[in-house]
Amino acid sequence: MRANAAFYGLLGFEEVMNQGWIMTLASPSQPTAQVSVMTADKTAPVTPDMSVEVTDVDAAHTALVHAGAEIVYGPHDEEWGVRRFFVRDPNGRVINVLSHAASGH
Repeated sequence: MRANAAFYGLLGFEEVMNQGWIMTLASPSQPTAQVSVMTADKTAPVTPDMSVEVTDVDAAHTALVHAGAEIVYGPHDEEWGVRRFFVRDPNGRVINVLSHAASGH
């Protein structure tokens, strides 16, 4: 993880979370611009290819279910303060869709 912190640091990102297996780095000037890297997802059945933060994770989940998208991991509240689910995109990539738990979940 240290190598990732150094690499993305050169692009202006600073570490904002580190669980050991997942680290998130954010832009100090645009905190919603984030990069997360992980060795393996410790709480889900698969390791996602990328993460996308949305304002309302439940609304995003509903929209994707109605569109017929494959949900790989259903909505979960995680202990580090996010609500998330995984969906497979049209190219077969597993996307971690999340929002920070400010919504009362």
